[in-house]
Amino acid sequence: MRPHAHALHHVTTLSAGPPLDPTLTVTLNFHPDRTAAHRPILTALSEDGVYRSQFVTGTSNGGLTAHPGGSRWQWESRMFAGAYDNAPAEARPVYGALNFRHNPAGAAPRFGSAHFRLTPEALSRTTFCYPDSHLEPESFGVADRMSLIALAEADDQDALDDYIEAQVHEPVLLDRDIAALVLDPSYRDTEIETAAAELPCPTEWHPGFRLTVAELRRHPDYRGQEYVDLGAAIAVSGLLTPRILGEAALAGRHDEQSLKRVWHYLARFGA
Repeated sequence: MRPHAHALHHVTTLSAGPPLDPTLTVTLNFHPDRTAAHRPILTALSEDGVYRSQFVTGTSNGGLTAHPGGSRWQWESRMFAGAYDNAPAEARPVYGALNFRHNPAGAAPRFGSAHFRLTPEALSRTTFCYPDSHLEPESFGVADRMSLIALAEADDQDALDDYIEAQVHEPVLLDRDIAALVLDPSYRDTEIETAAAELPCPTEWHPGFRLTVAELRRHPDYRGQEYVDLGAAIAVSGLLTPRILGEAALAGRHDEQSLKRVWHYLARFGA
C-alpha cells in the first residue's frame, strides 16, 4: 500500500461522525513575501508548480521540527501509523486547516496572511485532527466521517488556536488542486501581486489585517511586552500590516521567532 493510502486508511478507522459539508474548503495559510531555498516563495511556487511540505523546504510559520526523529516526524508517525516513516520527503503531506468558520482570511491565519484555497476534490485525500497535531490529538476525521466541527465549536480556544488541522496527502499541484490564492490588500500594486499573476490560479483579496500601535499597546499580556515594543518599532506611521511586517522580516534585523509573535498580534487584533 502506498504511504498516502496507508495514512488515509488508518485515519479513516479512527474517525466517526457524519459526512463533511462538501461546500467547506481547506486552506493553506502562509506568508507570501518570505523565501524558500533562497527564492521568493511565490516565485518558487510558480517555477515548481508544487506546494511543498516543511520536510522539503526546511521552512515553516510554526515550529521547525520536520526532520528524522524530530517532533513533526514523530507526530506524523503516530497519526499515520508509520506510513511515512521510510517515505521520501516529497511524499509527505502538507498542512492546512478546514475553514468551517468561513474566515475570509483563511482557516488558520496564525500561519500567514495569505492562503491557498483548495478545490473540493482535494477533500477526498485530506485527513483532519483536533486540536493541532503537536498536541497529540485523539480526535480525527476524514471527509466521510467528520465529528471535529462540533468538538472545535464547543472548545474555548483563543481565536488563533481554534482551527481544525488538515493534512493533505499526495502532492498539492497548483494547476490541479488550488482554486485561488487569496492575498491581503496591503500587497496590491507590489511585487507580490505581480508574482501571484504568474501562478496557474486566480488571485483574490480578503478584507485585510491592519493594527494600530495604540491597539497593539492594549494587549501586552497576549505575547509579551517585548513583542509589543518590537511591533511599535516596526510600525510605519503608527500602523502594522502584513506588508510592513514582511519587509521587516526580509531586512533580517530581527529574530524570526520574535517577528512571528508580532504577527500573532496583527492576526489576532488586526483582522
